[in-house]
Amino acid sequence: MKRRDFLQLSGLGVLGGTVFPSTRAFAMLDPASTPPLPAQPDHTIRIGRSLVELAPNRIVSTTTYNGQFPGPLLRLKEGKAVVVDVYNDTDVPEQLHLHGLTVPVDVDGAAEEGTPFIPPFGMRRLSFTPGPAGLRFYHTHVVAGSDLSLGQYNGQVGAIYIEPRQEPGAFDREVFLVLKEFDPFFSKGGDMAMDFLQPGARDPALEERGESAMRHSLAEGAAHGYEVGYQSFAINGRMLGHGEPIRVKADERVMFHVINGSATEIRSLALPGHTFKVIALDGNPVPHPTEVPVLWLGTAERISAIVEMKHPGVWVMGDLADDDRENGMGVVVEYAGQHGKPRWEKPKPFGWDYRRFAKPDARPPEPDEIIEMTFAKQNAALGGFNRWTINDAAFDMKAMKPMFQLHHGRRYRLRMHNASDDIHPMHLHRHSFEITRIAGQPASGVIKDVAMLGGYQTMEVDFVADQRGLSLFHCHMQLHMDFGFMALFDCT
Repeated sequence: MKRRDFLQLSGLGVLGGTVFPSTRAFAMLDPASTPPLPAQPDHTIRIGRSLVELAPNRIVSTTTYNGQFPGPLLRLKEGKAVVVDVYNDTDVPEQLHLHGLTVPVDVDGAAEEGTPFIPPFGMRRLSFTPGPAGLRFYHTHVVAGSDLSLGQYNGQVGAIYIEPRQEPGAFDREVFLVLKEFDPFFSKGGDMAMDFLQPGARDPALEERGESAMRHSLAEGAAHGYEVGYQSFAINGRMLGHGEPIRVKADERVMFHVINGSATEIRSLALPGHTFKVIALDGNPVPHPTEVPVLWLGTAERISAIVEMKHPGVWVMGDLADDDRENGMGVVVEYAGQHGKPRWEKPKPFGWDYRRFAKPDARPPEPDEIIEMTFAKQNAALGGFNRWTINDAAFDMKAMKPMFQLHHGRRYRLRMHNASDDIHPMHLHRHSFEITRIAGQPASGVIKDVAMLGGYQTMEVDFVADQRGLSLFHCHMQLHMDFGFMALFDCT
């Protein structure tokens, strides 16, 4: 079925009898009130529609930065002020989110916090001091709802690398990889990989709540809520076999900076015969760098890992999912002097466990306050889409009322209970957090800004409320955040 046919099903533009709020509904900047522009910017980003050639026979029309995918790499210096001019060459208001940076609300790029929109055919100048160091990225942050041409379904993704004062690992060169799907469509159901997260123990009470709610919904005659699938997969905007290979030399140490730029998908990455020494997660150096055979990344997660090139040949580095890899989610790694058809060998099953990279036998300090949060799904409750709630409340895009009040400088522990079988990559704007417990098992020292919370599990993360004003907290899957899975923290 073609994408336009999916969009015609069940009146997807209308949810529960009301039109879903789109980016067009928000107030825009008055160009007359924009202050005079100073000298030339350090970087310029233009948002506009363009064609991306994933392969000679697969060209997609999407929204990009500077007419390319991924957007230009922004290499910044920690602590050195920078100016970025952002032009919006489209007819809808836009946001550019500086993901993982500790920046003021007015440049963070989230309307829910109060960041002004970049108006249609207008521009905004962003001035900020980059930090913390490491791999960050920038992407759109608008409501897509049932419109698969908006939000993170398109090609608005670009890497930011904030150069640290001291590199956490020795390497010969860097390679930046952005994993991304294209040609989205709506579907009913569809299961993602669930058994790769460790520890894997489920909470019986959470499982009973979620399964009971689903059984009741189906018994009432509801179908499963809409999910999003994709027809094309790519790394750095090229499908497997259709871009230039990554050319390496024997004994070379290559630092791979990997970004999952997906709107909704969890991704994996393996290179047969090689291991990844994970140096940093979400740009933050890990206490215990560890070699692993497979990388797993939730939406918006980033991994920096060194690979020692000690297995000459021509290899496919790609996703473990055969369908996704064969439809483009991979890249060829070619050793100097090696020729032939690229080879793929599936690695042995491997559990992804954030605790591998943690401080052994260390305990984090006690928090000043614990915030209990329970996430739940209301199956097909909004015109066939699932509604998502935090503590039984879906985020109200009109009221945008803060759910949690914070005091500046205090340490908070978010105790997140997942009463659904979905994995949720949870993201907190303008802060980093420390993972302190996963499914009842302690952890310490792993600092992130996105973490995958397993189905029917509880995870605890700690952060210091060191950014005044509003900070958005949400599941980073576009389909979840658009339909209620967000909350605001207000720090005073």
